Amino acid sequence: MSEVFHIISDGSCDLPTELVQEKNVTVVPFYVSFDDENYLKENVDIDIRDFYQQMVDRKGVYPKSSMPSVHDYEEVFLPYAMEGTPVICICITTKFSGSMQSALNARALVLEKYPLAEITVIDATINTVLQGQYVLEAVELRDSGASYSDTVKRLEEIKSTGRIFFTVGNMEYLKHGGRIGKVAAAAGGFLNIRPVITLKQGEIFPSGIDRGRKRTTQKALELLLEYIEESKLGIECFSIAVGYGYDQEEGVAFRDHALTVLQSKGYDIKEIPTYQIGATIGVHTGPYPLGFGIIEKAIHS
Repeated sequence: MSEVFHIISDGSCDLPTELVQEKNVTVVPFYVSFDDENYLKENVDIDIRDFYQQMVDRKGVYPKSSMPSVHDYEEVFLPYAMEGTPVICICITTKFSGSMQSALNARALVLEKYPLAEITVIDATINTVLQGQYVLEAVELRDSGASYSDTVKRLEEIKSTGRIFFTVGNMEYLKHGGRIGKVAAAAGGFLNIRPVITLKQGEIFPSGIDRGRKRTTQKALELLLEYIEESKLGIECFSIAVGYGYDQEEGVAFRDHALTVLQSKGYDIKEIPTYQIGATIGVHTGPYPLGFGIIEKAIHS
C-alpha cells in the first residue's frame, strides 16, 4: 500500500539514521567542510562522530556547513511527484540557512514537470534536535491517520511552542561563525565565560552567562522548568529531548539529572531521549553543545 503522504526534512533535524529509516522519513543532507574546498555530505561521506573528533583533534580549524542544493531537493521530490504521493518538507529556520529556498526552488521545477504534484515546504523556525522532535510529531500525525492538510495545519500551529535551552563549551565557535550577536553583547569582555542561550522562533537570545559548565547546564534546566511551569499545558503535552555534541557520556548524565529533578517536582515523566547534535549546528557551537529541546506534541488529550 502506498503512503498517504511522505515526510522529508533537511539534515538539520539531527535524527539518528536508524530512527529516520524506522519512521520512513527522507533526509536531505547538509554539507560540511574543514578546508573550504572539499564539502562532504553529512551522514553520507562523514558521520557525526568523525566530524566532532576532527573538531577536537584540530583546534583552531573552524569547519563550515553548506545547505542542500536545489538539485539535491529536486532529486528527492521527483519520485514522489511521479507516483502522486504528496510531500511535506520540513526545513531549518530561514534565519539560519537558505535550505528552505533551495527546497522552494526545487518544488517549482518539479511542478513544471508534474503540475498536480503536492509539495508543502515548511519553515520549521527551529533547528537541530528540536527540528528532529518536530519531524517526529509530523510522523505521529501521519501514522495516526491525519490527512495531509490537517497535518500541515497542525504542524504550523505547534511550531511556535518550540524552544531550545542550551550552553556551549566556549564562545570561540559562536564568534567565528557570526552567530553571537546579542549573546556577545550580554557576555561583554569577560574571559572564560560560557553563555546560556535560548532559541525560539528562529532566533537566539542570551539567557545568562557563567564561568562553570555545571552552572550553565543547571541554568538550561531551570529555563526548561520555567517554560513548563508557565505553560497552560501539562508536561505530558510536550516532547522533550536532550541534545549533546562530542561527549555522549555527559549528555546521558545531563539527561539522567534532568529526569531526577523533574520527577522530584512531581512531574510524571519516565524518559527523555538523547540525540547527537549534528554538523549543521555543530560548526557554530563547537564540539560541546548541551541542552534541551521542547515542543508541544501534535496529538494530546
